Amino acid sequence: MIRHKLHILALVCLTGCSTMAPKYSQPAPPVPAEWIAASADRNVAVKSVPQVADIPWQEFITERKMQKLIELALSNNRDLKVAALTVERYRSLYQIQRNELLPRVDATAGASLQQIPADLSGTGKSRTVEQYNIGLGVSSYELDLFGRVRSLKEQALEQYLSTGHAQRSVRISLVSQVAVAYLALAADREHLQLAKETLANQREAYKLVKSRFDAGITNQLALNQAQTTVDSARVDIARFTTQVAQDENALALLAGSALPAELLPDSLSGNYTALNDVSPGLSSEVLLKRPDILQAESQLKSANASIGAAEAALFPRITLVSSVGLGSDELAGLFKGGAFAWSFAPRISLPIFDGGSNTANLKVSEVDRDIAVARYEKAIQTAFREVADSLAQRATIDEQLAAQKSLADAAEESCRLSQARFDKGVDSYLTVLDSQRTLYGAQQNLITARLTRLANMVTLYKALGGGTGR
Repeated sequence: MIRHKLHILALVCLTGCSTMAPKYSQPAPPVPAEWIAASADRNVAVKSVPQVADIPWQEFITERKMQKLIELALSNNRDLKVAALTVERYRSLYQIQRNELLPRVDATAGASLQQIPADLSGTGKSRTVEQYNIGLGVSSYELDLFGRVRSLKEQALEQYLSTGHAQRSVRISLVSQVAVAYLALAADREHLQLAKETLANQREAYKLVKSRFDAGITNQLALNQAQTTVDSARVDIARFTTQVAQDENALALLAGSALPAELLPDSLSGNYTALNDVSPGLSSEVLLKRPDILQAESQLKSANASIGAAEAALFPRITLVSSVGLGSDELAGLFKGGAFAWSFAPRISLPIFDGGSNTANLKVSEVDRDIAVARYEKAIQTAFREVADSLAQRATIDEQLAAQKSLADAAEESCRLSQARFDKGVDSYLTVLDSQRTLYGAQQNLITARLTRLANMVTLYKALGGGTGR
């Protein structure tokens, strides 16, 4: 009896402690070890700083209106809700697969009554046969000698973890999308306001040129040139009015609900300090904390575990069916002495000929693992490029913004001087119109450059895996 128990204990230990899955080894990141700043000196590496993934979005985004819109989106966005429900679904699937490691015990009760005709009764008289039984039993339990069930459990676990990482990735993307959409709306509203102010100024200028034309002081060409500037501003007003409406629609979709008017921005000029700048750090290993890369790695681990299940299918499978209970040919006899009954029916199956299906399944699992490796490596390469592209833009955007600001200031001064020269009769009004167009274009480009600078900060923060929040 003791030896029998030891055998059972050894069998249980073997069942719970072994799989045939290959030992997992994390692939080396197929990217350079660190980023190089895109500056005049290509050999200047980015300074080492705390990882951006550890900075909550509430500390990165400081503008209160933007924070409230992001909170609204995190509560109502449908994509994020789908991601959360997907996590719940795979959690339940994992629990189902995990329970396969344990025997399933069912309580049963039954009754069977059969009328046997006289010709078949053996006694020449018809009779009624009754059977009653109650009991507990294991309907079908597989002894996981080669780790097939355990490998399936590990596969389900990694799939569940993968959906959790996917949910975090959706959350990070949502935070950045709301921030960029908010900034784009602010910029387009400022574009629209500038176009309206320009139209008002151009109409006043047109009236002046028209009065000079009526007095014979200026020619038809100057009048037509003044009209073109008025029409150009009208076109921009219509274009930016449409763009503002579309920006609000995009932001409402991200928020998942109607947008409170008090949370919408008036212009981009008041949002220079809406974001805290972040530094990417030195090592590209920070990418390994990005949830989309963790998701790809979980999918790789899941594929690795499926190899163990496929390989275990090539070996014998032992299943146990057992029950213990009471049985009698009379209902009242169930609880009398001698009614105890039990059954034990182990079964072993060994694949001998299956047309190569099990071997093909193993090959499919191995190929799926190789595909998952390639996807994992591609996810790292894509993430590296996103950060590198953001750094390349970041290295020059401040210089571009300063140059654009200087250009706008110079254009404004040129416009003032040309107007003064025209008032004194030194230059024609065509010079004034050219300087006004130059100033208007420089001001519009300055708004765009400011938007690019802020959007770059958001993109870099997202690319480095920031945005999960507290």
